[in-house]
Amino acid sequence: MIDMKKHYFLIGIGGIGMSGIARLLLACGVKVSGSDIKETRVTGELKALGADIYLGHRQENIGDANLVIYSSAIKEDNPEIIRARKLNLPLIKRAEALAQLMQEKSVITVTGSHGKTTTTSLISYMLIRAGLNPTVAVGGILKNIDTNACMGNGAFFVAEADESDGSFLYYRPKYSCITNIDREHLDYYKDFDSEVAAFRKFLERTQEGGVVFGCGDDANVRKILADYKDRYLLFGLKHGSDIYPDNIKIEGLSSEFDCFLRNKFIARFRLALAGEHNISNALAVVGVGLELGIDLEAIKAALAEYRGAGRRLEVKFKNNGLLLIDDYAHHPTEIKATLNAARRLGRGRMIAVFQPHRFTRTHLLMDDFSRSFGLADYVVITDIYAASEPAIKGVHARALADKIKAFDPAKEVVYLAKEEISGHILNILKNEDLVITLGAGDIVKVSDELAERLKSQG
Repeated sequence: MIDMKKHYFLIGIGGIGMSGIARLLLACGVKVSGSDIKETRVTGELKALGADIYLGHRQENIGDANLVIYSSAIKEDNPEIIRARKLNLPLIKRAEALAQLMQEKSVITVTGSHGKTTTTSLISYMLIRAGLNPTVAVGGILKNIDTNACMGNGAFFVAEADESDGSFLYYRPKYSCITNIDREHLDYYKDFDSEVAAFRKFLERTQEGGVVFGCGDDANVRKILADYKDRYLLFGLKHGSDIYPDNIKIEGLSSEFDCFLRNKFIARFRLALAGEHNISNALAVVGVGLELGIDLEAIKAALAEYRGAGRRLEVKFKNNGLLLIDDYAHHPTEIKATLNAARRLGRGRMIAVFQPHRFTRTHLLMDDFSRSFGLADYVVITDIYAASEPAIKGVHARALADKIKAFDPAKEVVYLAKEEISGHILNILKNEDLVITLGAGDIVKVSDELAERLKSQG
């Protein structure tokens, strides 16, 4: 349980996950302080809510805090970690703090290698739209409420469950959704079998009397559900699932589909998102809504009115001739799905700008990355975003660019330093081009710069 008398210190308080914890703690009336390396919009908002924010990591920042929260990105040599250990302060992971905040609520979690943020955001907005006033913790900015976390007085707590470091096993959801299981975070799990085993453990943490919603199109999800003894519902694009679509129509950045539950027509839904992967995510949301007894019109309205999560097929600039989109995709499967959705927009040439994220991921999935850009006409690769990882010899952006070119010799592929990208794109742009920036690092800065320069050109 959250102790109202304690002073909580959050290392890396400006991060998307940590800032969500901070918002919820502040909403509870708890004393909160924290540190990060730079001032951002998020740290400014937390300061306005009452948090004490320190720029830079120093031992003295801990002050009179009596509990420290940290994420898996924080290393043991962090000065605040060192100070907390010297003082014998309790150190808990971000997910453990979130699990404490969940107590006494009916918990809905969403996990999976891809689609977590979109699915969690959609479920959150559906409950908000239905007047259920949920508590929400999402790994992105839910644009309908312009935040990644909010404290509600309703019965439900909706949370994105991050599997990257196994910490999703702290949760005890009543309703759990698994979008897919792919080869990801192998730097932590070491091999895919261990990753699948962790998802199986997560499945077993669903409370008795609860329901699991699993993607029926994913062989690994089906595998772990095969011997699951309690209730589950399969959603997916294929008719073999319990809940599935038909008569799909994708137009621009939205889509429509008829929805069936165990072969019974439910309704036709309009979804304010493009891409078949997002229709699959929406089916999970519909399944949760029906299970909770949410009015069908509220479910339909939520899907139609959803304004997206930050950096998920986010339009940064648009005029009659050009379109600039930014997306968080940083895994080969995500890149393929995002480019497929973008290709359906019916533009001319598609220019993909990709910043690889982490040396370990780039190394372990190099061949998969090289095959991910088939739908792009022109590919720009920039330097790997390390995310605090040490470099790995022989693993660099130029090597990935060469691999993509070797796999598809006819494709135009270039390596550029990040500061060179905007100028290069502006020099090669043609009417009707679609430019899409991809990655989980700071490639968004390139997208922002490019958007500003395009706007200034009128």
